[in-house]
Amino acid sequence: MPKPREVPPPAPTGRRVPRARWLIAGGCVAAVAAAGVIVVAASGSGTSTKTRVLTSDEANRLAITRFRNYETGGRAVTISVPGDAGGLVITGSVDYRAKLGYGVVHGTGRDTSSDGLIEWTATSVLVDPMPSAPATAPATPPATGWYSRQLQQTGSSLDSSLAIALNLGSDRPDNAQLLPQNGAMWVGLDKIAGHQVTVMTGPTAQSGSGSGLTGTVRYWVGQDGTMYRVQAAVASSTQPAVIEFDTQKYAPVPVITAGQ
Repeated sequence: MPKPREVPPPAPTGRRVPRARWLIAGGCVAAVAAAGVIVVAASGSGTSTKTRVLTSDEANRLAITRFRNYETGGRAVTISVPGDAGGLVITGSVDYRAKLGYGVVHGTGRDTSSDGLIEWTATSVLVDPMPSAPATAPATPPATGWYSRQLQQTGSSLDSSLAIALNLGSDRPDNAQLLPQNGAMWVGLDKIAGHQVTVMTGPTAQSGSGSGLTGTVRYWVGQDGTMYRVQAAVASSTQPAVIEFDTQKYAPVPVITAGQ
């Protein structure tokens, strides 16, 4: 699997850069402030209204769920980013070994100025604005039209969602014994796309870790540790950011080398 490429240089002076809202992270809805990410309830999120301590089996499944993504190599994802002026939906794939995501962005409840293609790493974002964006990201990305910027660790619900999605893979399991000590809890049972899952709150990530996780996050985990959904709310938004897995067929993530 090829490694992520260097981010292309900024557009030459004098070139007009489209003023799409999602190009500039600061223009996206609701920043992840010091309060960070909070757990939110969801309809059908479980069969119980009371949380409890994880059993050893549940802790083991939660401990390996990010490793399962890495072990698989990549997962198809749909990332729903909330916003008071309309949300964003990113449909694509994440390569958990190359730490690279790629997909197509469509606005919901807003105009098409936010639509286009996107590729991101833990530190950078490439966007190709397209008012008539395709339903799915093309296997071979366009060679031109891309603009680059840094991925913001704070101040953007879009960038926080991208970072969270990218961080849902790890080359080793977490420590199952430490998870309950760090706030992991059982929430309930659910069913997603025919899969029986256990809903659990995950450990609290430390602020400034670069993961995009600055608070407790809710996971939907299968019996074998497979991750099917992750949900977290941006503190200043009334709706949660949601990452759904296997919403379409996984497509290999291309490495975009096009300049601007």
